[in-house]
Amino acid sequence: MTQPSGPRLTAKGAIAALAGLLILIALALLAGRYGWLDLGASTRPVAALEQVTIATNSAYAGTCPVAAARENGYFADQGLLVTLQARSSGKAAMEAVMQGQANLGTVADIPIMFAGINNDPVTVIATIFRTERDHGVVARRDRGIATPADFKGKRIGVTLNTSAHFALDAMLNRHGLAPADVTMINYRPEDLYDAMARGEIDAAATWEPFMDALLTQLGENGRAFYGKDIYESLYNIAALRDYVRQQPHTVEKVLRALDRGARYCSSHPEAARALMSSSSQSDDRQLRASWPAYRFGVVLDQGLILALEDEARWAMKNKLTARTDLPNYLSYIYLDGLEAVSPAAVTIIH
Repeated sequence: MTQPSGPRLTAKGAIAALAGLLILIALALLAGRYGWLDLGASTRPVAALEQVTIATNSAYAGTCPVAAARENGYFADQGLLVTLQARSSGKAAMEAVMQGQANLGTVADIPIMFAGINNDPVTVIATIFRTERDHGVVARRDRGIATPADFKGKRIGVTLNTSAHFALDAMLNRHGLAPADVTMINYRPEDLYDAMARGEIDAAATWEPFMDALLTQLGENGRAFYGKDIYESLYNIAALRDYVRQQPHTVEKVLRALDRGARYCSSHPEAARALMSSSSQSDDRQLRASWPAYRFGVVLDQGLILALEDEARWAMKNKLTARTDLPNYLSYIYLDGLEAVSPAAVTIIH
């Protein structure tokens, strides 16, 4: 009886089939070992990033460590999802923190000084930037202003109770003038341009990038007087005391990211300037000229305490507060966070 014909497996074919099976098994084992095939990846939970909101003036060069930490992924490396909340001044950023609109705020020393005078429950977690070349006065030449001595009798726009106010007073004092020798008119920094254009003021005391914008607006009619050797701006990051007490590990993560950001701003000036120009429309020409005078670093220095005390004496002398005793500014500094991250960066006596 004849058997039906069909495919027959030769010895050679059997060996090839066995070899193919062994290769598939090997690939499956390797996939499991190195994660090529991870069938459970879609169902396994992914650790959520912790959300942190920072109120900041992104147009200000002093925020470079914040911008670098966000754009370069340093915050994300620490498990943080950081949202930047635009504010035109450190004073406004501090108000956002006080009102619960932001977890952290970037702020110069003057609003911190007033926080101490007013017993506000804020605390500095680090200074991230310092310079003597970002505050000053932009004046109109056609108003007869050739030197700071010519400020006498003039109307000067300024954001009162800010670092610009303090720097203006210091400049007046340096040139033998008193605050009463000028007329100070309070404006938000972003409103100084229109005030100058309308002729309401003869000069404006402010900080960068507002100074550069005013000079551009005035053209050859503008003249700048910088506060070099008169006022050193100390730019900080601050929070409510309750926040740092309840979120100490978050504060440490923020500080680690900012430390990397500050190092980036110092060691990669070209890239850092490009970052600031692209993220804030800052003028690269102005940034290039000023950058050598900028010092980035995450620190807590004794100089901050001394500056706050000097500024508090200024506020009391000029009747900007009814208070007559100096606050204990050490109680407005949170030391534990930076001591955990970079002990050598803490030089405040405590």
